[in-house]
Amino acid sequence: MKYPIIAYGDPVLRRKATAIEPDEYPHIKQIIDDMYETMYGARGVGLAAPQVGLSMRLFVIDASVFADEEPDLKDFKKTFLNATILEETGEEWGFNEGCLSIPDIREDVYRKPTVKISYYDENWKHHEDIFSGLAARVIQHEYDHIEGKLFTDKLSPLRKRLIEKRLNDISKGIVDVEYKMKFPAVKKGR
Repeated sequence: MKYPIIAYGDPVLRRKATAIEPDEYPHIKQIIDDMYETMYGARGVGLAAPQVGLSMRLFVIDASVFADEEPDLKDFKKTFLNATILEETGEEWGFNEGCLSIPDIREDVYRKPTVKISYYDENWKHHEDIFSGLAARVIQHEYDHIEGKLFTDKLSPLRKRLIEKRLNDISKGIVDVEYKMKFPAVKKGR
């Protein structure tokens, strides 16, 4: 089942998501499958639960589209439950980011190149891993979502002012997208 993507301006995107317990969501694997289906349907590389209206610490990633740039990402598909970033290291580098909840806006965002993260996979197996490059970038972007942050928060005040009208238009549904979205300032989503 494809979920509608929650658009910029919805309070769920600003809420710090809650940790979940294995027995709390007996159908978590179905939620995860539906999130992957939603992400692929919107041509995304990552999707966090708040982006589909679920305030839980869960995000999914498939960075294999970046395999041409980084061959190690050829089969990089991972699920992150109750993730905690333990450390971010290295000199920040810029990369043009976008977000399914903020369609048609892309901006250069600076992040550290390496991340150490603790998380559980879809089978509730614990991992503590270090990721670098584009994998780290996508993880940091999705992790921000479960922390109630958006990539636009990392922009300069001037850049934020320059895109403010476009952001407000997105929350009103004044944006052309090829996937189903739910807009906070519109009674009925599309």
